[in-house]
Amino acid sequence: MIIIGLGANLPGPAGPPRATCEAALDRLSRLGAGTVRVSRFYRSRPVPASDQPDFVNAVAALTTEMTPETLLQTLLTVEKQFGRVRGAPNAARTLDLDLLDFDGLIRAGAGLQLPHPRMTLRAFVLLPLAEIAPEWRHPQSGQTAGQLLARLDDGQVVAPIE
Repeated sequence: MIIIGLGANLPGPAGPPRATCEAALDRLSRLGAGTVRVSRFYRSRPVPASDQPDFVNAVAALTTEMTPETLLQTLLTVEKQFGRVRGAPNAARTLDLDLLDFDGLIRAGAGLQLPHPRMTLRAFVLLPLAEIAPEWRHPQSGQTAGQLLARLDDGQVVAPIE
């Protein structure tokens, strides 16, 4: 299972953050990464805490014939197409697409780390992941997203967006 995280907290060319995330999924499908499942969208606080706007976050399971490296480059290209400007870490952004897991591969390269190194620290990743893939297990710890989520008490996720 290929898992990506989606997030945005600034309007982009496609409109408000949720519309941007939905449009990015559509763009990915046209580029060869089909969506299998998408979680609900959640409103979450910025990490680390700051005065920037809350984020809209979701997680999607994909299928693709791309390699992990090609998929990562595709995600970065789509971010740029939707107005992402990389500056300071954790800055507000029009779109953030993170490759969280690629069929359980474990990689620790300069440009690609799998599974995503901070996913186990982010309720805004684990909650939607547990929603769409309760059977998913972290490739290194073997824990489910629900088990990892139970360890967190960070107040990051505010509410699902209906």
